[in-house]
Amino acid sequence: MEYYTILILTLVAWNIVTFVLYGIDKYRSAHNKWRISEKALILVALFMGAFGALFGMQIFRHKTKQPKFYIGLPLCLFFNVGVVVLINMLHSRVIGN
Repeated sequence: MEYYTILILTLVAWNIVTFVLYGIDKYRSAHNKWRISEKALILVALFMGAFGALFGMQIFRHKTKQPKFYIGLPLCLFFNVGVVVLINMLHSRVIGN
C-alpha cells in the first residue's frame, strides 16, 4: 500500500475513534454514568485526532463552553496539521520525491 494511502487511512480511522469517544462521553454525561476524563479527550485530539474532536464537539454539543476545549482543540488541529506537514517533508527528503 502506498505511503499516502496508509497515512490518510490512519488519520481517518483515528479521527473516527476520537469522534466516537466524544459521543460516548456526551451520552455518559447525559445519563450520569462514569465519564471519560477531560485529559483523555484532549490527549486523543492532540495525538492526531483534533478534527474528529472538533467535529464531535459540534455535533454532540459537548464541551463547547469550556475554554480548554474551544481554544485548545483548534490549537491541537494546528499542531496536527504541522505534524502531517513535517512528516511529509521528511518522507519526501528520505524517499526523494
